[in-house]
Amino acid sequence: MSLRVTFELGKSDLDHFRTIMREAREASVELTPDAVLEAARGLMEAVKGIELPDFVRGRLEKIKVLIDMVEDSEWRLPKEETGRVLNALAYFSEPEDLIPDHVPGLGFLDDAIMVELVCREFRFEIQAYTRFCRMREVEEKRGDRSRFTSEDTRQLWLEERRKELVSWMRERRRGRSRSRKSASAGSSPFSLFR
Repeated sequence: MSLRVTFELGKSDLDHFRTIMREAREASVELTPDAVLEAARGLMEAVKGIELPDFVRGRLEKIKVLIDMVEDSEWRLPKEETGRVLNALAYFSEPEDLIPDHVPGLGFLDDAIMVELVCREFRFEIQAYTRFCRMREVEEKRGDRSRFTSEDTRQLWLEERRKELVSWMRERRRGRSRSRKSASAGSSPFSLFR
């Protein structure tokens, strides 16, 4: 038997999460990017072997995409976006959670909610990176039929795909930003980085 629980986060709830994110970023200002990434990896490691609700486990697994996006040497996420992702991952370097992690069933719920909010904030970056990975994988599976005559040719092709996708990602984000500005203050979408 399972139980489905649905809840809605209102403006004051989202403001609370925004405040927590801002405090986490401020507290982690002294951390190196590697330390922030290691803390995010640590959270993923901490949940291995723990029985978690599917909602929580599914959200926490998305942290790996954010880490990969920063560390992938062929993707080379631009500096501006890398900083934004690291700021978002800073939340997971905080040892104190809203709900202590040791509370059975609910301990990682606040982390899962924050991951969901972060993934919504970075949906265009995640989509662009996922497309890049898919294109790279398809080309690698082609093997002998590959269009690449050398590693240099491969790198040039990847660089072109990366540029196209980064441009696509930034254009979508600008469009979202413009629509936020035209929306009324009370109905604008959630953003961790306002």
